[in-house]
Amino acid sequence: MNPLNHVAIIMDGNGRWGLKYKNSRNAGHKAGLKTVEKIIKETLKNKIKFLTLYAFSTENWKRPKKEVKYLFDLLETFLVNRIEDLNNQNIKLKIIGIKNFSKKLNKLLIFCEKKTAKNNKLQINLALNYGSKTELINAFKLLSKNKEKINIKNITKYLQTKKIPDPDVLIRTGNTKRLSNFLLWQLAYSEIFFEKKLWPAFNEKDYNKIIKNFKNIKRNFGSIS
Repeated sequence: MNPLNHVAIIMDGNGRWGLKYKNSRNAGHKAGLKTVEKIIKETLKNKIKFLTLYAFSTENWKRPKKEVKYLFDLLETFLVNRIEDLNNQNIKLKIIGIKNFSKKLNKLLIFCEKKTAKNNKLQINLALNYGSKTELINAFKLLSKNKEKINIKNITKYLQTKKIPDPDVLIRTGNTKRLSNFLLWQLAYSEIFFEKKLWPAFNEKDYNKIIKNFKNIKRNFGSIS
């Protein structure tokens, strides 16, 4: 049985689900948040230590301004209403990406990180305004600035995930088979599961099926055994 320490998820399909069932992309984002809560609970049950959620990419700024505003309003409301509960459950929240939002949201994100910093049951890494290519470019710039050798250890040291183990599993919902500029370095040896269901339709049974499948995969990491 493979140990499972870190699950990363590309939560794709909110907008499409919303249009199909509610005639509103925003309704899909709201429904997707309920799925997030279900998956957090199931992650705790499975005693998985790290959960990374791709919430907003550097490319998502291209979406309509009203939709972007709704997404961040939804995030603000969620954090204000749920941060105490997350903290009480011994969950740590970490933001990966560039905090380039409104002053109010930036302040809230920093507050949530500080409040939960000492928690250790589960660490949720929320990828906001995140792009893996930008992350890698910034790492190389820091290497050059500090005149350090280019090697795996030093590059990893300057990534935003520097103290986080690489994902064992990547799940992407929404019936789309690509990485979309997400954790390109960190996913080198992750097992990837593409799920046809749109994110709001993804449930605990689907999640546990993937976990079970992962634990039974033979993982050689390039060797023969």
